[in-house]
Amino acid sequence: MLDCFFNPKSVAIIGASSNENKGGYHILKNVTSGFKGKIYPVNKNYKEILGLSCYPDVASIPDNIDLAIYFIPARELPQTVDECAKKGAKGIIIESGGFNEAGEEGRKLQKRALENAAKAGIRLWGPNCMGFIDANKTHVFSFIHSAVWPDVLRGGNVGLIVQSGMLSAGFLLHALQEGVMGVSKACSIGNKCDINENDLLEYMIKDKETEVIACYLESLVDGRKFLNLAKKTNKPVIVLMGGRSVQGAKAAQSHTASLSGNYNIARGAFRQAGIIEVFDPAELTDIARAFSKKMPCHPGKGTAVLTFSGGAGTITTDLMDDCGLELAKLSDKTLASIAELFPAWNKPDHPLDLWIAIEQHGFEKVFHRSLTAVFNDRSVDSIIFHAYATPLIKQEFFNELGDLIRKHEKPVVLWIEGRKDFAAHLRAQAENAGLPAFREMKRCVTVLKGMKQHFAKKPGK
Repeated sequence: MLDCFFNPKSVAIIGASSNENKGGYHILKNVTSGFKGKIYPVNKNYKEILGLSCYPDVASIPDNIDLAIYFIPARELPQTVDECAKKGAKGIIIESGGFNEAGEEGRKLQKRALENAAKAGIRLWGPNCMGFIDANKTHVFSFIHSAVWPDVLRGGNVGLIVQSGMLSAGFLLHALQEGVMGVSKACSIGNKCDINENDLLEYMIKDKETEVIACYLESLVDGRKFLNLAKKTNKPVIVLMGGRSVQGAKAAQSHTASLSGNYNIARGAFRQAGIIEVFDPAELTDIARAFSKKMPCHPGKGTAVLTFSGGAGTITTDLMDDCGLELAKLSDKTLASIAELFPAWNKPDHPLDLWIAIEQHGFEKVFHRSLTAVFNDRSVDSIIFHAYATPLIKQEFFNELGDLIRKHEKPVVLWIEGRKDFAAHLRAQAENAGLPAFREMKRCVTVLKGMKQHFAKKPGK
């Protein structure tokens, strides 16, 4: 149903420009940088742009088209829909604003355009949106500045559905510039006059390239359908809901003409559908990133905490309690195995403060022995691991930790602290080994909570 958007053979850019200060230039530049099909710039003021023949209107394009990207004033949309219909177009991405969010006149224009599209069998994406990016195909169908993408665009398995245009770009750049997560598709849906979150959720659930789905939404067009789709899929669905408060709902209304419903009802329904709810953009991308690592998880027991600091262990335990995560009760055998690393006058307890053992035996030996013992403990279903940043820890250690995760099917999230450059280097090493590593202790807890919530879910029930 959405193949005209994600797999077009030809694209018309209505409002293409040679002026590098205009969005129409960057749409064309972005499309030509990765799209391999036919490209038709449309603008009556040019004969040629970026080496491509430019047409004064859609009617002048010599061939039929699959998809059009609309970036001219709102008033011309109804007529443009009719012109696109005559060229066989099946989809139009409307990146211009000035529709429902702009008052009565805008609402009338949007309604007329939608009626014309429905008669012609054309699907409308937007308006008032950023368009979308398919990073695996290097398709950038968006007005975002073309200089942004060449160095950071990275394919992967995380799909983004975002109601806000510029926020979707922010999510994407945050994820890509960290260098630790790739995306399959990032979709900005704006006013949702036709294509909405349910269309894209259903598409991403079926999409083999998308294994994790992260959403920022300000409203639900059909809440029951959204919940049913999320409930029946094995793929993690993570949602950041805008407009939870009275004032936030007013802001959503002025931003994308969204009418937010009763948030308290929605929150309970999310939980029942197995949707992982988050509360800020960084949390959304962090949890999506953790799921993108594809760590196995069998929840139902407790979480082990390994740390280099007693205080850090105490704070983590408090944060776990806030989130309803249970601290594992380690077996006597596990504690005895770890105690061999400690001086006789000091015995380990849980959370495991390993600093005294580290002082005697070094980081890697203590970490490896302790982690192995905890992995083998049947009371443990997951691990929060604190690592002090030191250049003495090598990539091989994180690779071995990744092997232990796969062998025992118990997820590990890492909090790495210390000197800034060492910590950044160690986090990169961990991520390269498929381990989610965070700057914030609380994020380790919220990420693990989300993972355990998802894997406890029984799809379709």
